[in-house]
Amino acid sequence: MIRLNFRQYLASSLGKKFLMAVTGLILVLFVMGHMLGNLLIFLGPEAINSYAYKLHSIPDALMALIRLALLASVVLHIWMAVLLTIDNKKAKPKGLKSKVKSSYASRTMRMSGVIVLSFIIFHILHYTVRVVPSMEYNDAAVFTEISQGGENYVPLYKEGYPVVVRGEAVQTFNVHDMLIHGFKNPLVAFFYILSVGLLCIHIAHGISSLFQTMGLRNRWWKVVTDRLAALYAWVIFIGFASIPIATQIGELNYSWERNTGAPTEAHSEPQAQELEALPLHLNLNKNIRVVTEPA
Repeated sequence: MIRLNFRQYLASSLGKKFLMAVTGLILVLFVMGHMLGNLLIFLGPEAINSYAYKLHSIPDALMALIRLALLASVVLHIWMAVLLTIDNKKAKPKGLKSKVKSSYASRTMRMSGVIVLSFIIFHILHYTVRVVPSMEYNDAAVFTEISQGGENYVPLYKEGYPVVVRGEAVQTFNVHDMLIHGFKNPLVAFFYILSVGLLCIHIAHGISSLFQTMGLRNRWWKVVTDRLAALYAWVIFIGFASIPIATQIGELNYSWERNTGAPTEAHSEPQAQELEALPLHLNLNKNIRVVTEPA
């Protein structure tokens, strides 16, 4: 009987809104985490590449579970939105115009959702799968590759930036240069900023709706929650948009461009040493010579 009631609840309009709110919350939290990770690019190649290495060190089974949860959240969120739209159209008498004044965000929610979905697909193809022209795995502009056993890696110590994790010099994809290379294209940068803007409009309205769905909003709280939602969305927008903007105006450059000019005391006369210890799962040649800073 309880199962039946729960199933009926999920089939109801309120249940669909609840599922949409929960999946939306998961995605909103992921977006914040993703933004904070990306902002490490402003701290230099070592910071974001070390972060990328730690992400790639997550066990495959756990990473697959995380990705599956995110994919399920996206699919459920979209599916609930479609079902609610259909229900609303069925419930609304033909020819009846609503007198309730709606916000711009609510009126464009479906359209912005479609554009954001298109952006997510492009973003995955661009930076994760890397099949977008100029972003292939073998692009010499991004990678100075070291190949071993069919795997390609970029040294984290590239151009005088050694990285040590748990006492070991490591190698991974050069995420720092990959991001910058992608945003060197003005069209990609513009599309990214535009899409992030629409995403943040979507997020602001979604967070406000989340509080309403959970029954945590009255006339006074509506003002507070709307402002909090707008603030959260602005933080997300500024964080994500700052990277392509900084790349376009020359504030962010490739790692090898950071070391041009006269050597400083910290980077003078780099020494070469044999790479003795590497994580086994990277399967790299141990005879690679590493450029490290003098002690």
